[in-house]
Amino acid sequence: QVQLVESGGGLVQAGGSLRLACVAYGSIFSINTMGWYRQAPGKQRELVAAISSGGTNYAHSVKGRFTISNDNAKNTVLLQMNSLKPEDTAVYYCNVETTFSAYWGQGTQVTVSS
Repeated sequence: QVQLVESGGGLVQAGGSLRLACVAYGSIFSINTMGWYRQAPGKQRELVAAISSGGTNYAHSVKGRFTISNDNAKNTVLLQMNSLKPEDTAVYYCNVETTFSAYWGQGTQVTVSS
């Protein structure tokens, strides 16, 4: 019954910015962590950023460039991406972890041209 709806992906030139948004719909409660992962072709899915009551966590490759935040009583998670690089090109997935289970979005493509 839970759906994570992502938006904001697209094509941008190096040095540009994008903002990803993920809205959680359905009967979702007791959220512990919200975050973003990404997967490039031929590579493993990796954590980009996460936010919880304990704070935030970022991959070293994006630290200082990306900012994760939540909104609307934890039903929305945002990822502001600045100073984008071609190596940021990947499919980005929203992730929500609760006390009971984990949920994933469908993914949104981010392409950064050189």
